[in-house]
Amino acid sequence: MRALLIIFLLGMLAAVGYFAYSAMAVEGEPIPTEGYVALALGAGLSVLVGVGLMMLLFFSSRRGYDEPPHFR
Repeated sequence: MRALLIIFLLGMLAAVGYFAYSAMAVEGEPIPTEGYVALALGAGLSVLVGVGLMMLLFFSSRRGYDEPPHFR
């Protein structure tokens, strides 16, 4: 059973490697400057949203908002 899982995972790794290589080897025009700007803005905004959400997570944890309710 373990050998079958290892063979399956190695097959998936080989498939991912093949598809990554075939995607990188495509001939065509390079990405225009607007594409790089859009890519950088999207990545930057994603990082900002992630940092903001992690800040909210730590803030709510330290203030006790994540504790279960205590009924009297």
